Amino acid sequence: MPELPEVEVVRRGLAEEVAGRRVTSAAVTGARTVRRHPPEVLVERLRDATLGPAGRIGKFLLLPLDDGAETLVIHLRMSGRLLLTTPEWPLARHTHAVLGLSDGRELRFVDPRTFGELFVASAPVAALAHLGPDPLSAGWSAAVLGRGLAGRTARLKLLLMDQRFVAGIGNIYSDEALFEAGLRFDRPAGSLSADEVAGLHRAVRSTLREAVAHRGSSLRDAQYVDLFGAPGGYQSHHRVYGREGAPCPRCGGPVRRIALGGRSTFLCEACQS
Repeated sequence: MPELPEVEVVRRGLAEEVAGRRVTSAAVTGARTVRRHPPEVLVERLRDATLGPAGRIGKFLLLPLDDGAETLVIHLRMSGRLLLTTPEWPLARHTHAVLGLSDGRELRFVDPRTFGELFVASAPVAALAHLGPDPLSAGWSAAVLGRGLAGRTARLKLLLMDQRFVAGIGNIYSDEALFEAGLRFDRPAGSLSADEVAGLHRAVRSTLREAVAHRGSSLRDAQYVDLFGAPGGYQSHHRVYGREGAPCPRCGGPVRRIALGGRSTFLCEACQS
């Protein structure tokens, strides 16, 4: 699933290429893609709407419509892609929505597994009220993180991936940030010292920012690409994620893979405590 860095790369592409364009046509062929309301409702609302500056909350993309009273919300989930193309470009399989734009291009939503979605909601978006703070926002400080961790017995990684606690972090970047901070995935969240909380806060932010700078991670399934179909490059900079048996970049010992909650967790047991 695309996480915060991948979604942020797509957001920046939308902000540069799509903001200010008018939707000249809209077509929806996948009912699951717009499952929160009938497809014709989405089509009617988007037709002739002007798209505003692209925003993001965690893994959700936000495109304000017209005066900003309503917002087009896009969630890529497991396999969703947004592609900006010319109409002549062959339509990819599993294309479930196509928006014609006033500059002659098309914004296409492709989703083989159909877990992703598009919907229009009044601003602010009540459906996103459950989300925790965005870890790259100014309001997410070490103090805020520390207060959230205090007294918690949940495993640290599971809490970092809980979108109600902090929005946007998933399996890849929780592993990478915990390695950077030198913390084990299964530490009780409330057991961190003040210095460890500060170190985790720095590690989360620096990891996410570095991943954005490298345009996100494209794994073997090649599901994630940017707005123009180009893969990310951060997978070549992963320190532990997906590197079972490889030498730890810090101590040279082997990176281990451990199952946690049905997912693989990668760590260096010598460097993380």
